[in-house]
Amino acid sequence: MKISAIDVGSNSVRLLLWADGRTVCKKLKTTRLGEGLSLTGKITKTAIERTADAIADFQREAVGWGAEHLYVFATAAARRAENGSEFVRFVRQRCGIDVDVISGECEAELGLLGALEGKDGGMIDVGGASSEVTVGKGGKIVYASSMDLGAVRLKDLCGDDRRSILEKIENEIHVYGSVPQTDFVAVGGTATSVVALDKKMVVYEPDAVHGSVLDIDRIIGWADRLLSMTQEERIALPGMDPARADILGGGALLLAKIMQYIGLTEIVVSEKDNLEGYVLSKLRDL
Repeated sequence: MKISAIDVGSNSVRLLLWADGRTVCKKLKTTRLGEGLSLTGKITKTAIERTADAIADFQREAVGWGAEHLYVFATAAARRAENGSEFVRFVRQRCGIDVDVISGECEAELGLLGALEGKDGGMIDVGGASSEVTVGKGGKIVYASSMDLGAVRLKDLCGDDRRSILEKIENEIHVYGSVPQTDFVAVGGTATSVVALDKKMVVYEPDAVHGSVLDIDRIIGWADRLLSMTQEERIALPGMDPARADILGGGALLLAKIMQYIGLTEIVVSEKDNLEGYVLSKLRDL
């Protein structure tokens, strides 16, 4: 069976092609749906249009590939925006697809399902406009929480001001409360991008990223370095995704602070995330 899923995030739109129980490939287009959302409360018309264009492109690719089922879901930007329903309506008119706007708790559960495939453990997902922490045990979710803060949102609110970023994180991070202790994995573009940067991957290699271990001091070191650089200097770094260069410093600092809050000194990075989780959740109904 061939299944395709499209994840509409605050920073990027991602396509998953899935066949016979495994990921065939993933593709990404950076559209910044959540750009400026923290300042206005609304998604801009241009962000809606360029994101819908990316969804339409991926829809054509999935159909051409022979997908028997195509799912589209959206996360923090669409659920937070005052005009989130306008975005959903525009995509329906443009593509004939209904977008499933999922809750933060659902996003957390799907990320854990995709990363650990039902095994015990925890997950941290630093996204564009929110960050999820989830723990599963005995095949059940025992903890799931979403913080209304991510790499794009930090950029909008704080720019590259490290002190301001830290203050914002410290004001929000208490939402996690008491997190159960377990082994954690990190998913999402912030974690995978730090690995690519640390390994100086001129060409991104998913297999080399998957299973990599990030030390918290290394993450903080990259965060401090990136926040002190110009945009041109960041883009010139080997392994840097130019589309993420302006938000990665704040995102990395956020990841490190969540790890500190939980009590982690290092974390394993997973290429599998809520895209795989969404497909697995839908397979239960097929």
